[in-house]
Amino acid sequence: MPEGGPDRDDDIQVDHAGDLPETALHTGERLQKVLARTGVGSRRVCEDLIVDGRVTVNGEVPVLGRRVDTEVDVIELDGVPLPVRPGLVHYLVNKPAGVVSTAEDTHGRPTVVGLVPPEPRVFPVGRLDMDSEGLIVVTNDGELTHRLTHPSYGVPKEYLVQVEGEPSPGAVRRLREGVELDDGTTAPARVAVVAPSLLRMVIHEGRNRQIRRMCETVGHPVARLVRTRIGPLADPSLTPGSYRPLTFDEVRGLAAAAVPADDIAEGDRRPGPDGPLPADPVPPPG
Repeated sequence: MPEGGPDRDDDIQVDHAGDLPETALHTGERLQKVLARTGVGSRRVCEDLIVDGRVTVNGEVPVLGRRVDTEVDVIELDGVPLPVRPGLVHYLVNKPAGVVSTAEDTHGRPTVVGLVPPEPRVFPVGRLDMDSEGLIVVTNDGELTHRLTHPSYGVPKEYLVQVEGEPSPGAVRRLREGVELDDGTTAPARVAVVAPSLLRMVIHEGRNRQIRRMCETVGHPVARLVRTRIGPLADPSLTPGSYRPLTFDEVRGLAAAAVPADDIAEGDRRPGPDGPLPADPVPPPG
């Protein structure tokens, strides 16, 4: 029988699952099979991950042979939730200006959801205002949406920002250190001057029209705003108005990029606000 076949799987249950509750033995799918189908690795690799204690089910380390219900159980690898529920879809969309980041619009304006297949029903993750352009994730994955949007996590998002006028070193410093807005002072941002009126900015907060308000506060209103990266995710080949499915590794990378706010405040896994920024992921807006 080939490695990971039915007979081998049954032997695993007998040898390793003796202490499991009866319900865990006879309902749902075996955890290693779910992991392998999701794309983590081969059945043997998934078994090793379970034995090594790197996989949790609902926050607990399972034994080999554990069965899971993918509709309700939260399965994590190294603390990162895995997209195991059947029917999940994850799209990366390059939103053009004039499209709203909602599932429906009472004013009849085009929506970002209208740029992807109609089934299954999906929702945009976070917001990108109507006049702004660039990358946005659209999905029916509630767990990923929670990690990418909840205030207790912070996923860095990178923007190319064309502004009016030429920001002085003092204005750039204010953006880096934090700007006082009507809803509080912004967290430190990473800001680089790409050209006299073009900035590259990275923030990890999700306030409404945040970058526009920050730039206006320092005296340089935004003329054009393009989101070029979400966490580790960028795609300069994705044309405006188009979309593509995300790979398993990209979905897991997005979830892993959601770092607790306390870690961000301490600088954990985050370059400093004045650290170097990567090369332009897309041509500067013209």
